[in-house]
Amino acid sequence: MTTGSPQLVRQWLLIKKLCVSQLGRSVAELADDLEVNAKTIRRDLTVFRDAGFPLEESTGPSGRKSYRITHGARLPELSFAYDEALALYLGRRHLEPLAGTFVWEAAQRAFCKIEASLGPTAIKYLGQIANAFHDTRFGLSDYSAHAEIIDQLLLGIEDRKVVFMTYRSQRSTEPVTYDVHPYCLSRHRDVLYLIGFKPEDDAFRTWKVNRIEAATVDRMPFTRRDDFCAEDYLAGSLGVYHETGNVDVVIRFSPQVARYVEESRWHSSQQCEREPDGYLQVQFKLSGTTELKSWVLGFGRHAEVLEPILLRTEIQNELVASLESYAKTSDSNAQAKGNSSRRQVR
Repeated sequence: MTTGSPQLVRQWLLIKKLCVSQLGRSVAELADDLEVNAKTIRRDLTVFRDAGFPLEESTGPSGRKSYRITHGARLPELSFAYDEALALYLGRRHLEPLAGTFVWEAAQRAFCKIEASLGPTAIKYLGQIANAFHDTRFGLSDYSAHAEIIDQLLLGIEDRKVVFMTYRSQRSTEPVTYDVHPYCLSRHRDVLYLIGFKPEDDAFRTWKVNRIEAATVDRMPFTRRDDFCAEDYLAGSLGVYHETGNVDVVIRFSPQVARYVEESRWHSSQQCEREPDGYLQVQFKLSGTTELKSWVLGFGRHAEVLEPILLRTEIQNELVASLESYAKTSDSNAQAKGNSSRRQVR
């Protein structure tokens, strides 16, 4: 076992050791095996006892206490209705962004057990049903190379330990290393983000996991702020970008995309109103417009920002710059074509 494995992995390995031990294991022995301190093992044993596990304590010579899971003890067999098994089978694909992590590996073992219980005929049937659902892979992130980093982040979150992190932002040419107090992982559009407190800035920040080049849990604990809530932190955002303003936004969508916009809930503050000519007016109350800009631009001519004026101007400038880029490309292509024609005439 590597030093500093996440809590769930550590406790799972601890249960396995307690189950196979015939005479029991002492706290010191377990702590040495799992490369943690004795206090951590005692805390885990208390968790097992409170959870109702058949944990047996015995006292040997010199008052030495040892622990084991009662021999022959078994968990009640789990049984699933076919619709429950189907739901789990179909849901497995949503764990793919975590491929390579301990979460993915544990899930794969669980699915193997379910498949073994159902038998080949049922699995074939479930496979046919699963083929009725297709997930696109557009923009899908692969975290198999970030498995160790994600494990370290989870450990820091669970044990409330400082993480020494190396990060390369989108605009940086070189990575920067600093301390982070990790609070939670957030998943947005199949991309993982770390939300935490950065002591250097005395503020909460959001980091894209793909851009974290290294992460190591430090022994130094941090005090988690009781008033922090990830949902509240991102309440004014369209995704994971945190801003502190208060902006009322009004956007007018053309009839061609009006129904598409209505069909989804883009933000909790969203209010839609259809106009007689088929256009759709949508209002948002946001903390900022950084993420909103790219969303609006994605609709092209079918979305028009009415308020605020500053955002309308920014979108307009962006569209003008885009047109200028296309114009330059067209002029260059036309000039190249003309030069080619002249060479052929000669």
